[in-house]
Amino acid sequence: MRIHEREYTPVNVAEWFERRSYHHAQFQDVEALARRKREVDVSVSVVLPGRNVADTIGGIIDQIHELNERAPLVDQILVVDADSSDGTSETARKHGAEVYSENELLPQYGPAIGKGDAMWRSLTVARGDLVAYADSDTRDFEPQFVYGILGPILTDPGIRFVKAAYRRPFRKGEEITLDGGGRVTELSTKPLFNLFYPQLTGFVQPLAGEFVAPKELFGSIPFFTGYAVETGMMIDVLRTVGLGAMAQVDLGTRQNRHQPLFELGKMAYSVVRAVARRLHQEGRLGQLVEPHLSESLYQLDSYVHAAASPEGLQLQEHVVDIVERPPLNEVLR
Repeated sequence: MRIHEREYTPVNVAEWFERRSYHHAQFQDVEALARRKREVDVSVSVVLPGRNVADTIGGIIDQIHELNERAPLVDQILVVDADSSDGTSETARKHGAEVYSENELLPQYGPAIGKGDAMWRSLTVARGDLVAYADSDTRDFEPQFVYGILGPILTDPGIRFVKAAYRRPFRKGEEITLDGGGRVTELSTKPLFNLFYPQLTGFVQPLAGEFVAPKELFGSIPFFTGYAVETGMMIDVLRTVGLGAMAQVDLGTRQNRHQPLFELGKMAYSVVRAVARRLHQEGRLGQLVEPHLSESLYQLDSYVHAAASPEGLQLQEHVVDIVERPPLNEVLR
């Protein structure tokens, strides 16, 4: 099926939420799901981008293998490693994954710039008709993280993109705040989507690292490097296939590594820059600021951070690289 970019048309978000929100339990009959996979004759690659995740990557790969023993849903487990120093690659190979260094893929584009770049480059070695991405830094990875997101796209031909949804607890020592995680999502992405892309407001976890789509779709859209990748992807998938072809699945609860507040600020800045770049391309950024400023606003790659320290007040400047990689289908022509 060819995927063509189209103007996205208004869709009632509440109606979409009711129709396109699922629970992983709806797909827990994995044998039936595997039969459906054979009927539609598709293959599946699971891509795990990772940086220094030797303590979690093996368990995730084992969970996928165990799921495959029950029902052959995954044809390729692919780890794209950021040349980790903790033995991530060796651990992944030991547990039976296919492993590549992110820097050996498309080397003509120079060293990889973060997670989004690794995801983009992974498409050159992912063989599946469907490509599922998953985070590799979680200790509570469960089989539904795979079959849950595969369920809607395998069973409903109208669905082209599936995003994970879950609760994000925040753990500090022995103290757990049930919904205290996902701070960049709640404080940056969701407010920006409410203001500029309201059709995306029904997604519980728009920055979730678990999602699946046809490889053809991923190859037809650009990828931002670094932490901006999921934000840009949500906007670009919406523009390409429309909200009606997007879905989300409740996977329960998941625990990612939590970042210090300063790192979260840089991540949030990446999200803002990704939205600003899309608004600029759509001709909307100039409507919000002085036209002569709109070009420079989305290009600012320095994150200036004023801080109070024991040594006194400091003004720090940090580079936040965001590069937009072209659609891979254009690169490989």
